[in-house]
Amino acid sequence: MIDEDLWQKLEIPPQGKGRSTRRLHPESPHDIHVGVTHPGRQRMLLVRAGARAADRARRLLTDLRETRGLALSCSSVSDREFELQISLTAGDLREVFTPLAEDIAATAADATAETVLERTVSRFARWQELMRSVAATGMGKEARLGLYGELHFLRHHLLQAIPADDAVLSWTGPEGTNQDFQLPAEVAVEVKATAAKNPTTVRITNERQLDDRGTRRLVLARLALDERRGGFGASLNAVVDDIRAALNISSVAAKFETRLAWVGYLPHQRDLYDEPRYTVRRMDLWKVGDGFPRIVETGLPEGVGNCSYEISVNALENHRTTTDEVIRMIRGTDG
Repeated sequence: MIDEDLWQKLEIPPQGKGRSTRRLHPESPHDIHVGVTHPGRQRMLLVRAGARAADRARRLLTDLRETRGLALSCSSVSDREFELQISLTAGDLREVFTPLAEDIAATAADATAETVLERTVSRFARWQELMRSVAATGMGKEARLGLYGELHFLRHHLLQAIPADDAVLSWTGPEGTNQDFQLPAEVAVEVKATAAKNPTTVRITNERQLDDRGTRRLVLARLALDERRGGFGASLNAVVDDIRAALNISSVAAKFETRLAWVGYLPHQRDLYDEPRYTVRRMDLWKVGDGFPRIVETGLPEGVGNCSYEISVNALENHRTTTDEVIRMIRGTDG
């Protein structure tokens, strides 16, 4: 894995100019390294592959836009080998570059010999899109609220019930899955958070969010939060730090940092998230199944899609479940 300790070791200057490197994913057949140039101490991710892989990547390289602080180039190192270099060019993005490099390296490691550079460039483009989408003022109000709700559930339910690696890997929402959490016990959990004073409905954003096909159990969790500046609540930074402290395995911590970045919580914007602070007023849990009021993809007329809707909380009384039962579901001990 990539962490600050590795970067600092690579930054120790050798005799003369050049670069220090360390191979990643030794189990992979691909030549993937992190490196630091000397004397400039520029951090880099390096991926080497053959000419056919380079040919497939070139069409993507021509469409890439510039992104402040990041650079990508491809050069030949021999008649048959090419090197893709992803470089950090702005010091204030150092903390972002680590999860970026970790994520892109993992993507490259799983690729085929012909697609390794193509997939590397595609993943880099996705990071570019993320960097451009997060404003200088950070995530918006609703995004912060939603992230707090997901992290609260991760910290106070999943990390209490299953191993840390399984808990972090189950947080699949940052990758765009239908539900926020998809667990090893074939259980999925969708978490909603609201700061409304008297929330009487739950908003569902698409017809697949409450679709339980392919999962043994589906749970809908709704956190009603008090949101205020100051006070005794916990900030977004506080819940992030609490989870970090609970992850004592470096590889798991790296996966968590990558997921944080994917939802727009970028390390160089940390100061933006000391406020507001949140207090959980109540949490409702419902089992989604037969008779649950919902719209699902299979029930839509042809040509209709991308449906968002609201469900009255009063209509969900017969579907309530308890924290203890949800924990049993998460552990796979609910029979």
